[in-house]
Amino acid sequence: SSWLLFALVPPLCGPLIAKPVQTAALNGARCYSSVKAKSLKETFADGLPAEIEKVKKLRKEYGNKVVGEVTLDQVYGGARGIKSLVWEGSVLDSEEGIRFRGHTIPDVQKLLPKAPGGTEPLPEGLFWLLLTGEIPSEQQVRDLSAEWAARSDIPKFIEELIDRCPSTLHPMAQFSLAVTALEHESAFAKAYAKGINKKEYWSYTFEDSMDLIAKLPTIAAKIYRNVYKDGKVAAIQKDKDYSFNLANQLGFADNKDFVELMRLYLTIHTDHEGGNVSAHTTHLVGSALSSPMLSLSAGLQGLAGPLHGLANQEVLNWLTEMKKVVGNDLSDKSITDYLWSTLNAGRVVPGYGHAVLRKTDPRYVSQREFALRMLPDDPMFKLVSQVYKIAPGVLTEHGKTKNPFPNVDAHSGVLLQYYGLTEANYYTVLFGVSRALGVLPQLIIDRALGMPIERPKSFSTEAYAKLVGAKL
Repeated sequence: SSWLLFALVPPLCGPLIAKPVQTAALNGARCYSSVKAKSLKETFADGLPAEIEKVKKLRKEYGNKVVGEVTLDQVYGGARGIKSLVWEGSVLDSEEGIRFRGHTIPDVQKLLPKAPGGTEPLPEGLFWLLLTGEIPSEQQVRDLSAEWAARSDIPKFIEELIDRCPSTLHPMAQFSLAVTALEHESAFAKAYAKGINKKEYWSYTFEDSMDLIAKLPTIAAKIYRNVYKDGKVAAIQKDKDYSFNLANQLGFADNKDFVELMRLYLTIHTDHEGGNVSAHTTHLVGSALSSPMLSLSAGLQGLAGPLHGLANQEVLNWLTEMKKVVGNDLSDKSITDYLWSTLNAGRVVPGYGHAVLRKTDPRYVSQREFALRMLPDDPMFKLVSQVYKIAPGVLTEHGKTKNPFPNVDAHSGVLLQYYGLTEANYYTVLFGVSRALGVLPQLIIDRALGMPIERPKSFSTEAYAKLVGAKL
C-alpha cells in the first residue's frame, strides 16, 4: 500500500532523489530512489569553509588596497556609488542591469526549475542560488517548497495582532508589525541569550530565515483578506510551491496565469544588490546581531517609503489618473502632453529613473514580455507601452533625469490589476515578501563569515569643509 501513500502525499517522496522511478501511483505520480538529495543547509555548510578561506586570503593579501575614491558630492548625495558594502547575491551594473550570482534575469528564467507545466522560474530556486551560488536541481527546489510549507504555520498571537489592526493602517505597517512580533519565535535570539559559539550564529540565523520566509505568505494574505475581503485565509497546501500558496491565500489561485505572474514577480523583486534602502537596512540592523525578524522588519519599513518600494503603488495611481484624462486617445501627442503636464506641475514621472541603472530595467523588460504574451490587448498595458515609447524622450528633453528609462515599478501594478488584484496600497507587501528572499541569504552569509557591526565614519559640515580646504 506504500505506493498509494506516495501518490497521495508527494512531499513525502520529496527528500528522496537520484533518478525518478515511474510507479503505478495515481495520475502518474512519481516516487524516487533512496539516494537522499542534499538539503539547502547542507549545501551551504559544505561550501562555507572555502568561502571563509577565500575572504581571509583576499583581506590578507589585498586588505590595504584602495578600491575607490569618495567625493564630497557623494557624501552629501546619499553615499551614492561609494564602495563600502559586501553583497554576495547580486551585482547591479548601470548598463547591463542585475546579475544574480553572475546570472542575468533571462538566464535565471531559463536555468531555474519551474513548476510542472509552468513557464516562469520558482523563487525557491533563486533563494537557493543567492545563498549558495549554485543552480539547484528540480528535486532540491521541490524539497525546499515542501520545507517552507511545513514551516508555514503562524502563531495564534500573530493572527490576533493582525486582526486587531484597524483596516485604515497601511498594509506595509501591518506587515512589518507582524514580522517584528515574530521575534518571539526567534531561534537565534533564544540561543544567543543562552550563549553560543560565534561559529554557530549562521545556523540559527538560517533556521530563523527559513521560518520567517515560510510564514510570510500567510501573514501577507491575512492582511490582504482582512483589509479588502472577508478575513478568511486558505490553509497552506503542503504539496504546492511557494508562489501557488501565496496566490491561493490571496484568493487568486484559480487563475493559473496569475500564479505564473507570482512566480515571476517574486523572482525578479528579490535582490537588487546591497545598497538599496531595504537591503542596506536589513544588513545594517543585522550587523548588530539583531535577529532576522527584527532585521527584516527594519528593511520592510525602508521598503515602505515613497522613494523605494511604495513607488509601484504611485505608478498605478498616476497611470489611472492619466487614463481618466486621455481616455482612449493614446496618440503620441496625448501622452506627450500629459507627461509634460506632470513635469510642469513639479512632479516626477513615477516608475522612471533609477539610482544606478542607465538603461531600461531588465525587470521591467521581463514583465513587459509577460504582458505581451498574456494580455497584449489590455487597455492599461497599451497605455504603459505608449508611456514607454514616449517618456524617455520627454525626460531627456526635460534634462533633469539622469536615467530616463523605466524601472521595475513602472510595470508591476498594471499586471496585478489586470488579474483583479486592484488594491494599489497593498502592492508593496508583495514586494516585501519577495525582498525577504533576497536579503535574508546575505544575512546568513554575514553571520557565517563573521562580518562586523556596520559603523561608517561621519563628519559635520564644518569638518568636511576643513578636509577639502574650504572656508564657510
